[in-house]
Amino acid sequence: MEVKIGVQHANRELVLESEQSPEEVEKAVADALAGKSNLLQLTDEKGRKVLIPADRLAYVEIGEVSIRKVGFGAI
Repeated sequence: MEVKIGVQHANRELVLESEQSPEEVEKAVADALAGKSNLLQLTDEKGRKVLIPADRLAYVEIGEVSIRKVGFGAI
């Protein structure tokens, strides 16, 4: 699953592929914004942790991975 995270005062968004479910990501974001945690902590598909201060979150977009088609085909 693809997660895009906007960070305040940053020119680019963070994009990561995560094996976490959309519900797990949504709960982690809600907990961070509710003050239960000072950090939004997500894990990407390679096991790396991404930590973002909760007070710097601008937006979080949760979506499915789009499969890239290669080659020629009928449209």
